[in-house]
Amino acid sequence: KQWYQRRVAITAGGVKKLGGASLHLPKIRKNPLIEIIAINTGCLNQCTYCKTKHARGELGSYPIADIVERGVQSFAEGVREVWMTSEDTGAYGRDIGVTLPDLLYEFVEIIPEGCMLRLGMTNPPYILDYLEDMAKILSHPRVYSFLHVPVQAASDNVLEDMKREYTCAEFSRVVDFLREKVPDITIATDIICGFPTETEEDFKETLELIEKYKFPSLFINQFFPRPGTPAARMKKIPADKVKLRTKKASEIFQKQFPYTHKLGEVQQILVTEIATDNKHYVGHNKFYDQVLVPKIEGYMGQSLTVRIMETGKHYLKGDVIEEGEIQNIPSSYSNPNKVAFSLNPYNMVQNIKTKSNVWNFLIVLVIGVMFQLLYILYRNHR
Repeated sequence: KQWYQRRVAITAGGVKKLGGASLHLPKIRKNPLIEIIAINTGCLNQCTYCKTKHARGELGSYPIADIVERGVQSFAEGVREVWMTSEDTGAYGRDIGVTLPDLLYEFVEIIPEGCMLRLGMTNPPYILDYLEDMAKILSHPRVYSFLHVPVQAASDNVLEDMKREYTCAEFSRVVDFLREKVPDITIATDIICGFPTETEEDFKETLELIEKYKFPSLFINQFFPRPGTPAARMKKIPADKVKLRTKKASEIFQKQFPYTHKLGEVQQILVTEIATDNKHYVGHNKFYDQVLVPKIEGYMGQSLTVRIMETGKHYLKGDVIEEGEIQNIPSSYSNPNKVAFSLNPYNMVQNIKTKSNVWNFLIVLVIGVMFQLLYILYRNHR
């Protein structure tokens, strides 16, 4: 009953959901250095090609206190990077009388030195009202200057048929404002090629937008008629034309090299992943650019200073010139050799794997779950 009360609010309109599953449930992270926090579920839109509203329902936002509390707990457990996600982060709080900046201003206060926050996708309409606040937050030293803002199409006619609730000019206003206020910010976007009502002239406008902004990250999708959506009942564009449009968009994007000017720069990065070639670690700089560094023991989970020695279409390569100082973290964290199990959760897992110490892993797992359950019991009886 107490759990149910935390997930709903009683309003004049009846019972209303607050987010999805409780943020206090035990969790085993795929990457022990990264915590993914869903700040809301559902959405406010009625896009004609999308099934999210059918699958997830109306917008349901978690209370700010729950999200901040989850962040505090995650950092205490050794997490170095938090991803805030949802179907639309920009819509956060509109159902409970708060805004995304309200949440973020509180959350940045609890991010330790050497840790970072990455914001998830937001649709253009929901950040137009507080662009100034978003620029300030994205300029914070412990927040990646990165934002995923899907445009889907540059034609206002197509956007109207999609029921996207913004114009191309409004999307451009978001990009132009953030690029002016947050220099070098990374704006990622999406486009859909071959929406049923898209004409050749409409698609030309989308190509012009790609040419204009030279997005470092661009997700190019072909229209797919999802059963039960209004767009699925529209007359489809022939498949060969859709493929041709996709090819044209891809060709323009592949000719753009957004990182060339960063060659030789000295940057601070946070290392959190292993590269697909298994020869490098992956770190991200302030703008969430992917930076590859040599796979050397001790780098994982650390803040490093690197000089950019190579640039590619989707990555940078750096040489470590000075290991970054990590404040407010026990010395055993940055030197896992001092203890049998490093406080760096990644190194702890790696030690377990390399030593085949399955029993130790199980003991750590059981203790972690027990603490989570005790914490839930404490909150319910508080």
